[in-house]
Amino acid sequence: MSRHVAIVTDSTAYLPQRTMERHGITAVPLTVVLGDRALEEGTEISARSVAEALRKRRPVTTSRPGPERFAEIYREVAEAGATGIVSLHLSAEISGTYDAAVLAAREAPVPVRVVDTGMVGMALGFCTLAAAETADAGGTVDEAVTAAEKRAAGTSAYFYVDTLDYLRRGGRIGAAQALLGSALAVKPLLQLDGGRVELLEKVRTASRAIARLQEIVAERAGAEPVDIAVHHLAAPERAQALAEWLGDHVPGLGELHVSEVGAVIGAHTGPGLLGAVVSPRA
Repeated sequence: MSRHVAIVTDSTAYLPQRTMERHGITAVPLTVVLGDRALEEGTEISARSVAEALRKRRPVTTSRPGPERFAEIYREVAEAGATGIVSLHLSAEISGTYDAAVLAAREAPVPVRVVDTGMVGMALGFCTLAAAETADAGGTVDEAVTAAEKRAAGTSAYFYVDTLDYLRRGGRIGAAQALLGSALAVKPLLQLDGGRVELLEKVRTASRAIARLQEIVAERAGAEPVDIAVHHLAAPERAQALAEWLGDHVPGLGELHVSEVGAVIGAHTGPGLLGAVVSPRA
């Protein structure tokens, strides 16, 4: 890597592989534990495998990369020519990944700025891309961090899940909120708020919840230039329908990404997930 500033993220950013290659972005994989097997996201286990395991009620958990894995990556990018590193990660409120990166950064051979973006999925991806584009243009570590933080400040993430049970099991949403949804037989709409998964609205049916998700995303996008990512787990028809609707109803739409989430996020949301990330351009 010849670029002065290297960009590192983690596997939950879900950036397209060609985009990562074009910008020289390195992703550190999180791990999914399926039964007694620990498997790296992106190379050793697919989201579909996780969805099938969840349907069969097999135990599925996730774990952060260890500090030693970050240390290895930081050494590699430094040896390839980087003199500074920006390391951007999913919300510290929902994973210990940020903490592991901070520990490794203390012993890195070049300066490392570790950033808790408060995001996940392409919400993290858009922040990472902002940092990479700044670095590509010759920006400093501080300038790349500022670009990522600015993008994060304007980015919103909303999603629908068929049940809150998977989020409850993984400790990503409060038991009281999950039980409330079950007791009232409602379909939940959620959002990332302060780096945490929070209940946004309770809707009576899945079809109405998805229609409401469309409305919320379009309202948030407004008419200004904006990039959007649509995520799903084992629900490609839902994702394609949402993407097409947004293409018709968001006048300032720039990039539109449609992708299945990876195994780590899938393990906590369950099959049927439909999400949308709204990220205004600077």
